[in-house]
This record gives sequence, structure tokens and C-alpha cells, in this order.
Amino acid sequence: MNSNNCIGNLLKYIYLLQSNSTSSCLKEDCTKPYLGPTISLECYNTRVISLYKKDGTLFTVQYGDNLSSSTFRIMNIYNDTVTLLVLSNSDDIYSSTNQFITVNINCICAVRCIVDTSITL
Repeated sequence: MNSNNCIGNLLKYIYLLQSNSTSSCLKEDCTKPYLGPTISLECYNTRVISLYKKDGTLFTVQYGDNLSSSTFRIMNIYNDTVTLLVLSNSDDIYSSTNQFITVNINCICAVRCIVDTSITL
């Protein structure tokens, strides 16, 4: 993660939050220090993200039969790569597509945190 430490560190931080998601939530942005139950007591295990490429365009992948997605869950980080679970979105309900993609962190220029939610893994 030498040339893109900021993005790599943020992705690693989100990954660690997801791995330890047991506390209550108060803040609603990328730097919220934990995932977990909200006021409604719904527990979250995923911080849904979108990525932007170096040219400023939204990173989108194809999956299934002509479907595409630009929403992901971080599954693992190793050196300069991040493995992402591709998520589908229907009426603001995110779910796993059971499709994975590994991305070079150096190809990412921005991360957008969308929502904390529960994903069945």
C-alpha cells in the first residue's frame, strides 16, 4: 500500500470494523468507529462502499446475467489488493451476489461509504 496509503488504510479500517461489529452506532459517516446495533437495535455487519477509479469514474462490475453493481463489501485486504463481495441493491436493500473481485488498491482514487447494513454471508 505504498503509493496509495490513505485509501488502503481506510479500506483496512472498514474491514476491521466489519470484523469486530458488535458495538452500538452513533455517527453516520466513513469515520464512524464501529458497526453494530442502532437505535432500532438492528445489528449491522457491513459498511457498503462504492469505489472510484483514478479517472474519476465509478468502479462497476458485471455479474450474473447482464447485471452490474457498483456496491461492495470488503472481504479481505492483502498487500496492495482488496477482495470485494459484489452486492446487489433492490429498493435500498443490499444483498450478496456470491461474486467476488480482487482489485489493486493503487487503481482506486476515492471511496464512498453508502450505508451500514446486515448482509448474509
